[in-house]
Amino acid sequence: MSGEMDFPLFYRKKIVRTLLVASCAAFPGFHTSGERINQEGRILGPAPAVTNSILFNTPAADAVVSAMQILPLDNPWNEDISRRPALTNSDVMIQQIMSDLLSTRRTLRAFYEMNFVLVPDDQPLVPINFFNYADESDPGPYPIPLNLPIETWPHETGPLTLQQWQQDINNDGGDRHAVIVQPGNGFIWETWLTKLVGTNWEASNGAKFDLNSDALRPAAWTSGDAAGLPMFPALVRYDECERGLVEHALRLVVKHTRADFIYPARHYASVPYTTNANVPAMGQRLRLKSSFAVPDNWTVQEKAVLRAFKKYGALVADNGNFFSISVTPDDRWPGGAFDHLSTISITNFEVVQTTGPIEGPRSPNPPVANAGPDQTVALGTTADLRGFVSFNPTNPPPTVSWQFYSGPGTVTFGDATKTNTTAMFSAPGAYTLLLSADDGLHAVAYDAVVVTIIPSIILRIVLSGQNVQIDWIGGNPLFTLEATDTLPTAQWNTVQRTNSYGVLLPITGSAGFYRVAGR
Repeated sequence: MSGEMDFPLFYRKKIVRTLLVASCAAFPGFHTSGERINQEGRILGPAPAVTNSILFNTPAADAVVSAMQILPLDNPWNEDISRRPALTNSDVMIQQIMSDLLSTRRTLRAFYEMNFVLVPDDQPLVPINFFNYADESDPGPYPIPLNLPIETWPHETGPLTLQQWQQDINNDGGDRHAVIVQPGNGFIWETWLTKLVGTNWEASNGAKFDLNSDALRPAAWTSGDAAGLPMFPALVRYDECERGLVEHALRLVVKHTRADFIYPARHYASVPYTTNANVPAMGQRLRLKSSFAVPDNWTVQEKAVLRAFKKYGALVADNGNFFSISVTPDDRWPGGAFDHLSTISITNFEVVQTTGPIEGPRSPNPPVANAGPDQTVALGTTADLRGFVSFNPTNPPPTVSWQFYSGPGTVTFGDATKTNTTAMFSAPGAYTLLLSADDGLHAVAYDAVVVTIIPSIILRIVLSGQNVQIDWIGGNPLFTLEATDTLPTAQWNTVQRTNSYGVLLPITGSAGFYRVAGR
């Protein structure tokens, strides 16, 4: 090689433009303004449309509920209580919960009970008769589909068809809860002692909840649950266990509760009646102690539940004969999915101080995070992240953090604790980064930015006599070079020969060409 020559300017512009367009088409970014990010920092994406009634134990239901924001970010069911102090009488209350139960029932149990159905916004309304607590019920009609599942179906109902279980043809009885969810309009309908009699529906009582609101039922009103709470937001579902984390508080049943309810509960059912402060109230929140070590060989479902028990805890919602949580009776659960839970003694739990309607995450002036605009940069160059966080100085200053959310490679941050920082990426593609602000009081504020990394190519042009050699590093072939009048048309020794201008030539690695005599 006798020397190097500059790549002609016009030719350089054309190849850069070609590669840039091709790269953007291969790795499209998307604008994240208004992205829905839940309390766990998971991007929910667009919600699938519900056009017919969908049973809970199906992939179609998984797709819908996994994209739902179930109650607001600051709702008590979504509240991180891992840093809340324990009650001063926590140990005494735990002992009381244990002593109320038979010695063989003093461990945590997972009961396959509460199921649900998803319905479209135009689901026909059906009359329903309330025979016990009509005065504490939201009046019908309700959007009841033909395939309304009743509690414990199909996991615990044997060979009975759904319709036979709706009719309770064997008079099995039980609580027979039913849950209807309308994701589009954002409502839940829940009933107790639900039964199909002939062609008519009846239930002890019914309650309607707004999925987009922290509003509670009127004081002292029951619901499908004795505590006046919704059940759907508390259920352990198949889709979330598959992801490895239950992202909300759990529904907890204890043997005996006192004649009191605390936020967010609205009703008590103390039988036998007691006001003993060491007996839990409806709405009392328990959590698994942080010191409890979850064995590595336990199932993914058990680990998902126990992580939630440590972070979100469980709310006392009803009275029963066990210390138990509610799991959907999904026939897709593997055998023994929750068996190890029954080895966990109640002594591994503690009672935490709960927050009120304008406390904790519902306190005024939560922080707001903004991750800045989406951007596109070349591989090997630094992306400048320009986020910001706003917060009220009367609240604790938030801890700021950047984190890698998704993408084809790795990300290295300049300083992940600063809103304005840099990031380097190991491979081309679209990366989603999250900026979070956590003040330890409110729900963590999140925002996302997409950084699209396009392949970068370094070209080397070397002239030797009548021959020109082109080499490059980087990128992913095939690429396209465009011949122009700035660089006369050549005969390329690796592809077809041509004397015309503007011909696109596919290049697959490195190529050489030589000048045509007289041109």
